Amino acid sequence: MADEAGFVSWYSAVEPRLRAALSAAYGPQRGRDATAEALSWAWEHQDRLDGLRIPVAYLFRVGQSRTRFRRMPTLHRSEGWSEPWMEPGLGKGLASLSERQRVAVMLVYGYEWTLAEVADLLGVKVTTVQNHLERGLAKLRSALGGVSG
Repeated sequence: MADEAGFVSWYSAVEPRLRAALSAAYGPQRGRDATAEALSWAWEHQDRLDGLRIPVAYLFRVGQSRTRFRRMPTLHRSEGWSEPWMEPGLGKGLASLSERQRVAVMLVYGYEWTLAEVADLLGVKVTTVQNHLERGLAKLRSALGGVSG
């Protein structure tokens, strides 16, 4: 990224995936804040990004650490939310998952990421992501009153 146009092009490719990952991990508000912090850091340290194989994974960690001091709720809770397509207990069910389970479930099922993409983001093996996904789904089914299996 030698110039502003190069950064803009890079930003266009990285920002949506980074925002999705951080929002899946921390909820919409903290996810947006963490994305902004990570991309601000990226602008200031462009020279460090050139050699990265998976910049989203690196910036995911930057976003985590730059917003860590803020203790915000994981999910936005709004009493009286009445969208007909949303399961009323989904927010509470997702909040009951561990961070990695929630990231796996939301990115794979909500954003259609592959298991390999989530593994790269989290810096773990694909089988570990599969385990988080299976356990998260079982816990979510139980929280929502479904049949586990």
